[in-house]
Amino acid sequence: MFPSVEFQKCPIRTSLGVLGKKWTFLILRDIAFLKVDRFNKILRTLPGLTPRVLITRLHELEKSGLIKAVVIQKRPRLVKWELTEQGKDTVPILLSFIAYGAKWFPDVVFEDGQARTVKQLFPNLAPVNIA
Repeated sequence: MFPSVEFQKCPIRTSLGVLGKKWTFLILRDIAFLKVDRFNKILRTLPGLTPRVLITRLHELEKSGLIKAVVIQKRPRLVKWELTEQGKDTVPILLSFIAYGAKWFPDVVFEDGQARTVKQLFPNLAPVNIA
């Protein structure tokens, strides 16, 4: 399978440069699906993630345009993190990971060990376009 236009740089390699760092997908998962949007709440959902690495990943994601900090309070400074339009384009990628894990690793993912589809897991999910 060959693309109709030659790449200057591989888009997979380029995307992994932003998304492929440890914890990044799980941070995006927390913000996108679990609605966990505060620093300490993200830390609690991801055992093993250190505050230093979390702040680094959040700033990398912000610099890449995937998330933005929304100031809740100025003093003391409180922010919540939310997906930007570009960040929302990662949702189909995250859903692909969910679909793969739910289909091929059901014994790890589910107590009953039964494989499931994304539609079964998210019956009210609107169709997601992959552009």
